Amino acid sequence: MPKQKTNSGAKKRFSLTGTGKIKRKHAYKSHILTKKTKKQKRNLTHFAIMDACDAKRIKLLLGR
Repeated sequence: MPKQKTNSGAKKRFSLTGTGKIKRKHAYKSHILTKKTKKQKRNLTHFAIMDACDAKRIKLLLGR
C-alpha cells in the first residue's frame, strides 16, 4: 500500500505545537495595511490556535 502524501498547501500554512494543537496565522496581514490601525496589525501578528472541530480535518491533511 502506498504512503499517504502530505498536503503541501497545509504543510506551509499550519504547524503543530508540542501538545498536538495546530497553530495558524491570522488573515488580513498581507496587503492594504495602510488603512489598518497599528493595534490591528500588531494583534494579527500573533499566532492563533485552530478550533478543535477544524483541527481534526487539518491533521488529516498533514498526515498525522
